[in-house]
Amino acid sequence: MVIKNNRDPDAPTPSADELRMIQLEKQMEEMERRAKLREAERQQHAKAAEEFLQGEVSDRERAMIRQLVMNAVEKGQFEALVYSFPSKLCTDHGRAINNNDRDWPETLQGKARAFYDRFKENLQPKGYKMKAMIINFPDGMPGDVGFFLDWAPKAV
Repeated sequence: MVIKNNRDPDAPTPSADELRMIQLEKQMEEMERRAKLREAERQQHAKAAEEFLQGEVSDRERAMIRQLVMNAVEKGQFEALVYSFPSKLCTDHGRAINNNDRDWPETLQGKARAFYDRFKENLQPKGYKMKAMIINFPDGMPGDVGFFLDWAPKAV
């Protein structure tokens, strides 16, 4: 129910019930709009998760990783966060990583597993180290996993 001519000074004054109905209709429209946004966001997350689980690390992603490492080198750092993904995409939702379990790589899937395997094959033999850790805890639960590449000299 929309009151027409709401700026017309000669229009009849709506009843309190009519005003409440207008507010209720607006609230319902807003709830519907938010529900559509949540559904679109859910679908986008599902698509991203599917792509993550089925895909390989792209050339573009590898170039970004190289750039992150070079930026860290320019700053005099020996470590860089080079990859992150939701912990729920691990088979145990990040528990092994959070507990520093030595078998944490076995929980990786999709691009994360491909990234780790590529690290083991190409970077570890060149002296790089990699660690994985939970980098945020929304609502007290493991959020995202971060992969950190390290090229620091061996401690003496």
